[in-house]
Amino acid sequence: MLIRYKKRLEKIAMGLLSFMPDEKEVKRLQDTIKEYETNDHWQLFLWKVEEDILGAVGVNVDSESKLVTLQHITVDPSHRNLGIGKKMVQAVKEYYPSFQVQPNDQTEKFLDKCKQS
Repeated sequence: MLIRYKKRLEKIAMGLLSFMPDEKEVKRLQDTIKEYETNDHWQLFLWKVEEDILGAVGVNVDSESKLVTLQHITVDPSHRNLGIGKKMVQAVKEYYPSFQVQPNDQTEKFLDKCKQS
């Protein structure tokens, strides 16, 4: 289930985002989380299954052009290849039904993989 990021989940979100190739450094992670907390266009969602948070997906919402850019998508390594990432992408599409979801450079390969399977 897709849930909105809350400040109390900061450490979990940072842990998940640290699996993204460009988010390895602590300072970079802190800046990314701060952007999600302060920028109204940036939205971070977490994927919760029962009591466990297994993934994160971050988007940049452009209401004017009706575009949602998938900025970050990550799944706990011990739960990969189970379709969680694909479910998160689908949940984002359902959350923003009148928007087109598109990748950025970091998420393009994953989104292409989702379309193929």
